[in-house]
Amino acid sequence: MIRATLAALALSSSFVAVATAAQETKDPYLWLEDIEGPKALDWVKKENAATDKLIRERPGFESDRQRARAILDDDRQIADPGEVMGDTITNFWRDANNPRGIWRQSPLDAYLAGKPVWTTLIDVDALGKAEKQSWVWHGADCLAPEYKRCLVSVSPGGTDADIVREWDRTTKSFVADGFTLPQAKSSVTWETGDTLLVATDYGAGSMTASGYPRIVKRWKRGTPLAAAETLIEGEENDVGINVSAVMDGDRRWTMISRNKTFYTSDVYLPHPVTGTYSRSVIPETADLRAVIDGQAILFLNDAIGDFAAGSLLALPLDTMARGDQVPFVPVMMPTRSQAIENVAASRNILWVKALDDVEGKLFALRRDQPNGRWSQKEVPVVANATMTISGTVDDRDLAFVTAETMLMPPTLYAVAETGTPPTVQSLPATFDAKDMRVEKRFATSKDGTKVPYFLVRKAGATDPVPALVHAYGGFRAAQTPGYLTGQPYRAGPLGLFWVEDGNAYVLANIRGGGEYGPGWHQAALREKRQNSFDDLHAVAEDLVATGVSSKGKIAISGRSNGGVLVGAAMEQRPDLYGAVISGSPLKDMRRYNKLLAGASWVAEYGDPDNPADWAFLSKYSPYQNIRKGVKYPPIFLYLSTKDDRVHPGHARKFAARLMEYGNSVYYHEYLEGGHSVGADHAEDAVRAAMLHAFLLRELVEKK
Repeated sequence: MIRATLAALALSSSFVAVATAAQETKDPYLWLEDIEGPKALDWVKKENAATDKLIRERPGFESDRQRARAILDDDRQIADPGEVMGDTITNFWRDANNPRGIWRQSPLDAYLAGKPVWTTLIDVDALGKAEKQSWVWHGADCLAPEYKRCLVSVSPGGTDADIVREWDRTTKSFVADGFTLPQAKSSVTWETGDTLLVATDYGAGSMTASGYPRIVKRWKRGTPLAAAETLIEGEENDVGINVSAVMDGDRRWTMISRNKTFYTSDVYLPHPVTGTYSRSVIPETADLRAVIDGQAILFLNDAIGDFAAGSLLALPLDTMARGDQVPFVPVMMPTRSQAIENVAASRNILWVKALDDVEGKLFALRRDQPNGRWSQKEVPVVANATMTISGTVDDRDLAFVTAETMLMPPTLYAVAETGTPPTVQSLPATFDAKDMRVEKRFATSKDGTKVPYFLVRKAGATDPVPALVHAYGGFRAAQTPGYLTGQPYRAGPLGLFWVEDGNAYVLANIRGGGEYGPGWHQAALREKRQNSFDDLHAVAEDLVATGVSSKGKIAISGRSNGGVLVGAAMEQRPDLYGAVISGSPLKDMRRYNKLLAGASWVAEYGDPDNPADWAFLSKYSPYQNIRKGVKYPPIFLYLSTKDDRVHPGHARKFAARLMEYGNSVYYHEYLEGGHSVGADHAEDAVRAAMLHAFLLRELVEKK
C-alpha cells in the first residue's frame, strides 16, 4: 500500500512537472519575466512612451498633476505618532521640501497640546544625496527604555529588501563599527544592548522558497555575523521567520515567529532563566496582537473549543515561557456584525478598535487583578467614521486615535478611558464637500450574501453617471473609507477628482477581506475565490439597478491581490465594465508561486503545481483566461520595476497578451518605488493625473 501510494505521488508529480513545462513552453511572453533584461526593459520603455503620448499631452493632465502634488505635499497633514520614547514622540514626515522624508522628534507634552516642537533626527533626502543612494525609509527600532541606540532600515529605491545600520539618537549619527546588515529581506530586533536577534540572508540555503529568511541567530556585539549563534531554523517551504519585541510596562519581551504558511505560525518565547527559545502553546492559526499585564492577547482566526473565530483571548506569558500548559481566558467576543481590527495596549488598558458593519467603534478593556476577568466599555470618539489606533502613551493610558470619513478630513485624538477626547491635530478641509453625499448600501451577491459598499457622489444626483469601484477582497484586509484626498487606495486624490467631475466613487467591501472577521475572509479563500468576483459583480449590478450608473460605464480598480480580482472580473463580465485600473497586480496564477514572494501566498490562493488546486485556479487566472475574439474593457496597468514582492512579469505579460488580441492597454511602469509603486509624492501625483485622464477618456468622452 505504501509503495503504491508513493508510486501514485511520483506519477502525479511527474504529470505536474510535464504539464508545467508544456505550459511554459507555450507562453510566448516568458521573456518579460526578465526584470532588468534589456529586451524586457526596451518593451517597457516603448509601452510607457505610448501611454505617455496618449495621456500626458491631454488638456488638463498637467493641472491635475500639479493639484495632486500640492494635495499630497500639503504640510497640513496629520503628524502621525511614531514611537513614544519616554517624554519624547517621533514622527516620519514627507512634504514638498522633503520628498523622501524626515524622521523627527518632539517633546510629548508639546505634541499632546497640538504644538509640537520638532527636531530632525534623520533627513532621508540628505542621507541619500550624501551617500549617492536613492534611499526610501523603512523605519527605526530603538531600544527601550533609554531609546538611545536604534536600528535604522532604509531601502534602495523602495524594494522590500533593505539595509540595517545602528544609529545613536543622542549624537544623531550612525555608530562607527556598530551593527550593520547588508541589503536583504531581514528581520532584526534588540535582545539586549549588545545582542541582536537576526533573521537574514546567511547565504546558500538560508532563505525560503518565498525569498524570506528561515534562520534566526543571536549576534553579539564585536563578533562577525558569521559567528552568530543559531537559535531557530525553519524549513525551506515555510513562508519565512521573523523576530520582534514588545514592552509590557517595564519588561521587554522578545519573540521569534516561524511562519509556516501565510496563516500559520509557531511563536517561540525565551525561557526566563536559560534564555533558550521554545515553541509556545499559542495556536498556530492565532495572531499575537498585544501584550499587557503579563498577558499575551491572541486573536482567533479559527474557533478553539467554545471560543469563536474572531475572539480575543489571553494567556500568561511567564507561564508559557516556562513551558507550562495554561487555560485560555476570554477577553472580547465580538457580535455578528463586528470584526476586531486594531488592538493596542497602554499600561493598564487594552484598546480595541472594531468594525461594526464596516464603521469604527473603540473599546477600552481592563483586566481585574484578583480574578483575571476582563471588562469592556465603548469609548465614544466620532460616530459612523473610520477609526485607526495610531499608538498609545503607556504611562498615561492614552490611545492615539485618528477618525475620518470620505468627506471629513482626519482628526487625531488623544483618547482616555473617560471624558471627551482632546484633539491633538485636526486637518482643515482640502475640498468643498457641501454638495457631496456618502451612502452605505448593500448589494446582494449570487449566493444571497449581503455585501456592503460606500457610494460618494454629488447630492441630489438622479441620472446615471460613470462610476469607479475600488475593491480588494483578500488576505483578511478590510477596506475602510478614508478621506478622498488621502492615499488609502494608492491612487492619491483620484476619487476626489472623479466625484468633482459629477461621477460616482464606490468602495466595495467584498468577501476575502476582514470586514466581518475571519469568516468573511474564509468565504473567498482558495476554491471559494469566485465569491469575491461575484460580490464585485453584485455591487456593479446594484449600481445599474438603482440608477447610479449603467453597463459599460463602470470602472473597477484593484491593486496587488486586487489585480487578480479585476483581471478575473473584466474577463467574466466584459459587458458590465467599461474600464479597469490594475496596480502592482498578480495575473499569472499558473506561475505566481515561482515569482519572487509568490510562494508565500499558497495558503491564500492554492498551489498551482497541485492538480486539484490548479483545477480551480485555472478557472479564473487572468493571464490564462484571456480569449481571442473577446473585446475586453480598456485597462490601465501601473507597477514598479523594483517591486520585489509581486513580480512585474505579471502585468507585463498580461498587457502583451491583451494587446496581441487587439485590446486597449495603457501601461505605466515606474523604475522605483517597490510594491507601493511611488517612492515619493512626485510619482504618486503623476499616477493620480494619469488615472483620471484614463477614466475621462474611456468612460466620459467615448460614446
